[in-house]
Amino acid sequence: MSTPQSVAAPRPTRRRLTRPEPVSVNGVVIPSAAISRETQHHQASNPDQAWMLAARALAIRELLSQEVERLSIVAEPLDDGEGRRETPQEARLRALIEREVAVPSADEGACRRYYDANSRRFHSPDLFEAAHILFVAAPDDPDARDKAREAATALIAELVQDPVGFAAAAALHSACPSSKQGGNLGQVSTGQTVPEFEAALRSMVPGDVHPEPVESRYGLHVVRLDRRVDGEVLPFDLVRDRIADYLDEAVRRRAQQQYVSVLAGRAQVTGVDLAAARGPLVQ
Repeated sequence: MSTPQSVAAPRPTRRRLTRPEPVSVNGVVIPSAAISRETQHHQASNPDQAWMLAARALAIRELLSQEVERLSIVAEPLDDGEGRRETPQEARLRALIEREVAVPSADEGACRRYYDANSRRFHSPDLFEAAHILFVAAPDDPDARDKAREAATALIAELVQDPVGFAAAAALHSACPSSKQGGNLGQVSTGQTVPEFEAALRSMVPGDVHPEPVESRYGLHVVRLDRRVDGEVLPFDLVRDRIADYLDEAVRRRAQQQYVSVLAGRAQVTGVDLAAARGPLVQ
């Protein structure tokens, strides 16, 4: 029995696959294989982003290479002093940027203004003298974590009553090699310990044992702070050159990006948005 036309199943329509537009600069196509090889030099959160970063980098290089030819740029390859030498094309690209992109150096006033606005960035690290007792427990083992927390909590209660027993307790209980030195870690500075441990040290008064076990990826820590030396703001003269280098690099990158934008505006570029490109033009 035939199906009435009004209720007949609709015929599936074929979806046309859209091919991505090829990446090209003034008619010169950047091969997909070259872009795929380039992705290894670009950190990204996913493969698509890495491919796009690689495509931009190669498109910019092609854009600059065409400008090198147009201006008949010549240059002698340089050595970096460590045995690495530019290729002839790298030398020509560098010479193009040096010739076409004017980058003013940061003067004393600019450096001073940046220092005054960002003095907290120029700070010697805080120093801590601390000791700990480590109860090892893997992050993905809740039973081990609970047992470690229970043992560490009980030990903290004992040490509150008998602070001088810390070294003996470390030798008996701690899974850290520092147990052989009574749990002493010596002098540690900002960034040298896991964030949870450093946060605990910052909240403590020298001579105290932290009132609760400090949890980290290694397990549970019983922590004692022996001494703390707060860092100080570094004087301007000590960081002036560092600030100048930072400001010069920031200006250089912006000037290079503007230069690429100008070249891209005069060129026919497909498959990639050069306006979104970032980073140095000459590696």
